[in-house]
Amino acid sequence: MIAVLSLALAALPPCWVRGARTDLDVRISRLDSVITTLGTDTLVVCYSRPRMLGRPIMGRVVPFGEPWRLGANEATTLTVSVPVLFGEIRLAPGSYSVYAIPEQREWRLIVNRAAQRWGVPISDSVKAEDIGAATVAVEAVSPPVEEFRMQFERAGRDAVYLVMEWDRTRVRVPIRRAPT
Repeated sequence: MIAVLSLALAALPPCWVRGARTDLDVRISRLDSVITTLGTDTLVVCYSRPRMLGRPIMGRVVPFGEPWRLGANEATTLTVSVPVLFGEIRLAPGSYSVYAIPEQREWRLIVNRAAQRWGVPISDSVKAEDIGAATVAVEAVSPPVEEFRMQFERAGRDAVYLVMEWDRTRVRVPIRRAPT
């Protein structure tokens, strides 16, 4: 079972937007968010949702071996209200940006201290704020997913997977409450 709750932008203060929120209507890739809980604590992901629009995605629009912002526009952000393990990366409560280095068989997901930033370029100055990386396997999806999406999949009371899908690709990164 997938636990997903999309919220109205007005109800999500953790979602940072560059510029005026009134400009969101003219963006090609829409802003979205997903939220879940670990026990009574909250996790929120804010991201933009590009579409395939007939283009080859993995290995082309999203090049293999190069940093990708996980969507479009602003950097994808993860906000946690409790200490968690993102893969094996320990995160304190707060907001972080997340980007990926996709390959055909696995992705490296990198957590970064700079949450309020435009998604590209992922330069040396951005990389200087990296906290750590988690490597996850790629799964095949059929039929193709037209619009990039993220969702949470329950893995227990204190654990979820952050699931990302686009084109014929799915990856899942485990997130769980960090031991004290």
